Amino acid sequence: MDKKTYEKLEKYMRSCMQDSAHDVEHIYRVLYVALDIAEYEKDVDYDALICACLLHDIGRKAQIENKKISHAKAGAEMAVSYLSGQGYDREYVSKVEHCILAHSFRKSGGILPESIEAEILFDADKIDVTGALGAARTLQYGGQVSEPIYTRLPDGRIADGEEETEDSFFHEYKQKLIKIYDMLYTKRGREIAMERKAAAVAFYESLCREVDSAFRKGAARLDVTIQ
Repeated sequence: MDKKTYEKLEKYMRSCMQDSAHDVEHIYRVLYVALDIAEYEKDVDYDALICACLLHDIGRKAQIENKKISHAKAGAEMAVSYLSGQGYDREYVSKVEHCILAHSFRKSGGILPESIEAEILFDADKIDVTGALGAARTLQYGGQVSEPIYTRLPDGRIADGEEETEDSFFHEYKQKLIKIYDMLYTKRGREIAMERKAAAVAFYESLCREVDSAFRKGAARLDVTIQ
């Protein structure tokens, strides 16, 4: 891919990004990690990979406005429209379209990566929600959509993410973040993710201890104080 083509794609991407947790910096991180992973793979179509990385989240605005919409599907449709309008051939457009459709395991409609480029994008995107960075981004997104850090069970205990069904950071960690490390397709992707895992585990466990301690000790003190 020549610099002029890259800059044109980059400009289009930047015009579409309006989600603070999935901002342009997220795009660049995904792209850079994808290029790292690609060095360990064979027969990678770098043009399609770079294009897919740049455009994979351009449908986020549509999903924010309507939660029933899949940002992967909306983004793939936008990418097809844009690339076709720029004169890219159908085979190339289809390759990029598949990468974008398959990058989201939540709302991809069961579409799994079927090309090395799609596998790399999937891994690079998921790696951005691992480690300390993943915890920070999840909390940022939770604040954006008014989700709490934790919820409480009917008996008053702090829900650790396993038992409750309500959305919270703890729930997201247990139901998604901790499981990502076993979902990746590439060897290099798994290596990068595992390098980050300890930071996420330590953060979650520390947060749980601090919250639990505050409530248990605080509730006991309150009981004594208001007798």
